Parts: sequence; C-alpha cells; structure tokens
Amino acid sequence: MSDEPEEIVHHPITDELDLHAFRPQDIGSLLPEYFHECREKGLLTVRIIHGKGTGALREGVHRLLDTLPEVASWQWPASAPTGGWGATWVWLKPTLESL
Repeated sequence: MSDEPEEIVHHPITDELDLHAFRPQDIGSLLPEYFHECREKGLLTVRIIHGKGTGALREGVHRLLDTLPEVASWQWPASAPTGGWGATWVWLKPTLESL
C-alpha cells in the first residue's frame, strides 16, 4: 500500500457522465458533485451511462437519484438510441441564480 495520495482525475463537465471509469463506492459523492457543476453551467439534462451488467450500479444510481434534492426527475431505461437499459436520463432543478 502506497502512502502517496490518489491522483485526482479531472473529468470534463458535459451533459453525459459515463460511470464505467468509476468505482461503485464513488457514486455517492461523484453524482452530487457532478450535478452541482452541471447546474452551475446550466446543464439541466444529463445522461448517466451505468451500463447493463448485473444491475448493481444502476440500482445504486437510482437509489441515490431518489434522495438528491437537485434531481427534478429521472427516466430509465433511456431510449434505444441513447443507451437503452444501460443509461438513465436525469433532469436537474435549476439553481436559484438561474431563475
């Protein structure tokens, strides 16, 4: 085990977040932070790509979405051309500054 801190990976803030590069235990902090940045940039519709797999990551994402106050609504599965069962659409509430 190394004493060096983990390297911070900067991910561009867009209307799409592919979770394949992240560990499932990271989504609890990742999604709220990502959504905060999206809202700051005025991105209120976000596609979360969680993959099909066993469904564990998708279920974790959906449980978290139900608890986040900045989430207005979400839809799963996405339409076939936008990821189908492997993606979820999320609609975010605007920030107070943007109203």
